[in-house]
Amino acid sequence: MGGPRFEPVRAVRAYERVVEQVEEAIESGSLSPGERLPSERELMVQFSVSRSTVREALRVLQARGLVRSRPGDPHGAEVLPFTPAALHKSMTTLARVAELSLAELVQFRMVLDSSASLLAARLRTDGQLAEMDAAVGRMRAAADHDAFVAEDVAFHDVVARASGNKLIQICTDVVRSIVLGLISEKLAAAPDKRALMRQTIEHHEEVLAAVRAGDGPLAARLTREAMYDYYADYVPAGERPALRALLE
Repeated sequence: MGGPRFEPVRAVRAYERVVEQVEEAIESGSLSPGERLPSERELMVQFSVSRSTVREALRVLQARGLVRSRPGDPHGAEVLPFTPAALHKSMTTLARVAELSLAELVQFRMVLDSSASLLAARLRTDGQLAEMDAAVGRMRAAADHDAFVAEDVAFHDVVARASGNKLIQICTDVVRSIVLGLISEKLAAAPDKRALMRQTIEHHEEVLAAVRAGDGPLAARLTREAMYDYYADYVPAGERPALRALLE
């Protein structure tokens, strides 16, 4: 017999409906950061559910970084401002369950960082340029690899901030930490860290010169090339064409 094929339906638990409605209220702006939800008792009445259902919904909302609920607080849970934490958790989970490959993450980082470099070359302030210069100087003076990595991160953070785009800032931070987390053991086992550090400094100096000159396309190309040089060996050979597709 023809016609559509239907999938079995999943029973939705009451607390999930509570979570959905609160999320919708936050997303629509009906609930703003700093405001409070009604008390547990009032939520029980409004949703017509048990106290355990309300508490389970609040646990889920808190785990997602949407509200903060303190035990024994007579007031309702507080709606929190947006932070990158929820995005970081979601993307980390995707990476760990292999929905996002290392190649996809690195490719996305190449896109993000090169776009940030292009915008920074055109929009950066003199103060931000001085911050980039100082970060590279501290990379040269770093006494150990950990200090070097901290200054490397600082350089990229300034470039992302100089782009003027908050979403680029958030996403670059999230993707960078996930990628570094996935290859941290391989980085720790790298045979010649000093050579790698010298190469990284050279790349940063080239990007910095392009940003200083206001040459956005050059800054973007150099950033993509630097990312490829740094990460390609950690990506399976069969997936490297996805990275090379971003090179000119």
